[in-house]
Amino acid sequence: MATINGARALGLNHLIGSLEPGKRADLIVIDCNKPHIVPNFNPVSTMVYAAQGQDVDTVFIDGRPVMRHRQVLNMDENKILAEATRAARDLRARVGLDLGPRWPVY
Repeated sequence: MATINGARALGLNHLIGSLEPGKRADLIVIDCNKPHIVPNFNPVSTMVYAAQGQDVDTVFIDGRPVMRHRQVLNMDENKILAEATRAARDLRARVGLDLGPRWPVY
């Protein structure tokens, strides 16, 4: 209801809002075999209140797979993490931010 009615409200229900041939769609697959999700008596409530981002197993964006079994398919995840680490280090150096330990470490 939320997706198709949201699409109707935007005047885009011919393009999005439901899973059917010819429409654009994003879809995630949740791994429900996790202790914090079991038992799953009410799937909607469980997804809203118990599922977490780390439970996402597979992702399709605009109908194309971008992650399968928690492996990113369309980018180099290690390269992105290394670039983010370098950018954070450079930013910290530029602003003179010292993020040393906040307690004694021996």
